[in-house]
Amino acid sequence: MTATSYDVIIIGSGPGGYVAAVRAAQLGMKTAIVEREHLGGICLNWGCIPTKALLRSAEILDHANHAKSFGLTLEGKMTADVKDVVKRSRGVSARLNGGIGFLMKKNKIDVIWGEAKLTKPGEVVVGKPSKPAVEPQNPVPKTVKGEGTYTTKHIVVATGARPRALPGIEPDGKLIWTYFEAMKPDTLPKTIVVMGSGAIGIEFASFYRSMGTEVTVVEVMSQVMPVEDPEISAIARKALEKRGIKIMTEAKLAKVDKAGNSITAHVETKDGKTQTITADKLISAVGVQGNIEGLGLEELGVKTDRGCIVIDGYGKTNIPGVYAIGDVAGPPMLAHKAEHEGVICIEKISGLPNVHAMDKNLIPGCTYCNPQVASVGLTEAKAKEQGREVRVGRYSFNANGKAIALGEDNGMIKTIFDKKTGELIGAHMVGAEVTELIQGFVVAMNLETTEEELMHTIFPHPTLSEMMKESVLDAYGRVLNA
Repeated sequence: MTATSYDVIIIGSGPGGYVAAVRAAQLGMKTAIVEREHLGGICLNWGCIPTKALLRSAEILDHANHAKSFGLTLEGKMTADVKDVVKRSRGVSARLNGGIGFLMKKNKIDVIWGEAKLTKPGEVVVGKPSKPAVEPQNPVPKTVKGEGTYTTKHIVVATGARPRALPGIEPDGKLIWTYFEAMKPDTLPKTIVVMGSGAIGIEFASFYRSMGTEVTVVEVMSQVMPVEDPEISAIARKALEKRGIKIMTEAKLAKVDKAGNSITAHVETKDGKTQTITADKLISAVGVQGNIEGLGLEELGVKTDRGCIVIDGYGKTNIPGVYAIGDVAGPPMLAHKAEHEGVICIEKISGLPNVHAMDKNLIPGCTYCNPQVASVGLTEAKAKEQGREVRVGRYSFNANGKAIALGEDNGMIKTIFDKKTGELIGAHMVGAEVTELIQGFVVAMNLETTEEELMHTIFPHPTLSEMMKESVLDAYGRVLNA
């Protein structure tokens, strides 16, 4: 096998790509990964990780400014130095970026630096990147290769996604931001309009409100965080509005006028009227679209649909030897989905027995706003749409000792069971640390746990997790602490 020939070449080093590469190396495959900008992809450099660093700063600021309620006195009002907040966030990303390089070296994975194009099955041509890395890389693995033609048995496309732009409201990097600009402001805007209330939009709305910015969220659907259970969404909305975030639902941002240092958003409301909102910045958070352009997919005949590559449950496309994983392979566009999809794809390629296709019903979703929101499985409405008879349990944070002690007594846990079988088919949460709690229900659903098994599980006291059991008990009329 020559230095330019591999068992598998993975295009893109985001969560899906680098995890797939590591798993391939573990299984004894000669592996290379092609990257044009930065190891770790959007998630590590511009998404999941740095936003959580920003939100952590916001959380500490919120706690400091409510210290009196904990019997503590701080002199004056705590303020944020946005440059230092951003610096810390970028430092967190840089540290992990270097970690990906270490993983490549440790697992003897070649890193090919450049822009990939599929010329035919089994061949990848790597050219010079069309643009330089957004930021300088941490030390890159020594096994770096560059431009050239590489052959392989299997090609895995893991090129991720980018912010979607609406016609007439395209981001300009100055007045209309995507998450790239929103993540590293030079100064804090006094006012912001956020277009879209999915996870990205709500997290930035939450962050900037904590920083002291006046925030207005415009959402075309009837509820914030449209994919969430309506009951959970309503609680989250009430809490966000209590924090001072203005939320407009069933509202369409029709056009945006730009001035020298401000924008004016023209918002069409459900009653047919138009309202104008002037703000310093607009954050466009209307979703993302797959990076399928320039890869040679069309020439190769790879089937796509609505900007994403069409795959089966194992990442396989319609062209033999070509696979796709992660955001570029369609929703839900989540890092943990990409990672698991990458492992499934590689294990299927390697011929391992008993490889199970992705069950999208078992993929949790998390939004790290204040309060946090997390969910897995069917909402109550979706379950009923499927004709299921359900039992629904609810438990409020204001009845939990740990939540009260933390000063975090606003929230709810909701569980949904199939009435006939007792199978847990959905769990939905809003409140403090629910993004850490949801994994308990994910494990339970993956193991096809019933209500009886959950009821006989001993949860530690005092913890927030006790509410999970109480919610189960409530679904069956056996709640103990409410």
